[in-house]
Amino acid sequence: MKYDIILCGVGGQGILTIATLIDRVALRLGLEVKQAEVHGMAQRGGAVESHLRLADGPIASDLIPKGKADMILAVEPMETLRYLSWLADDGAVVASTTPFVNIPNYPDIEEVLSVISKFEKHVLVDSKTLAKDAGNVRAENTVMLGAASGWLPVDGEVVRTEVAEMFKPKGEKLVEVNERAFDLGRAAALEAIG
Repeated sequence: MKYDIILCGVGGQGILTIATLIDRVALRLGLEVKQAEVHGMAQRGGAVESHLRLADGPIASDLIPKGKADMILAVEPMETLRYLSWLADDGAVVASTTPFVNIPNYPDIEEVLSVISKFEKHVLVDSKTLAKDAGNVRAENTVMLGAASGWLPVDGEVVRTEVAEMFKPKGEKLVEVNERAFDLGRAAALEAIG
């Protein structure tokens, strides 16, 4: 088994938290993991990407070759477009519908979502609304992890358990918020996929 994921968004959206959670799950299950990160501007709003590679055997490189990613997981919709050339023909796109408008010429969001919708395996999630419903708008990343969990090569309940473990040192309230965020994202994706 091998599974390659491009995580993308902008600074402050928790891209590296998603990567850490998936890393921890993979290691718990005895899988090999390689991760490469590219940080944008050293401030909120700069582009952030992470290549995350999981396998049950050795992984030669940290970087995913173009055309080979099994999933693009985007917390910011326009950032999805940057990485479409990395997606494999049968790859999945899991993207938020909530734009982070940090440039004056941000494209029309409906056009961005239309491009994403053309992929056979895709799901679009209103991460901001679901994070608010979970109790904290900063939990958008956990919403998106929940939305992606149905396509990850690991059991979704194992991922949910790791969410609770990772946030436990920050207090029970954050654990509950992030568990709700994960559940809401997972339910939204399952509903969208049908």
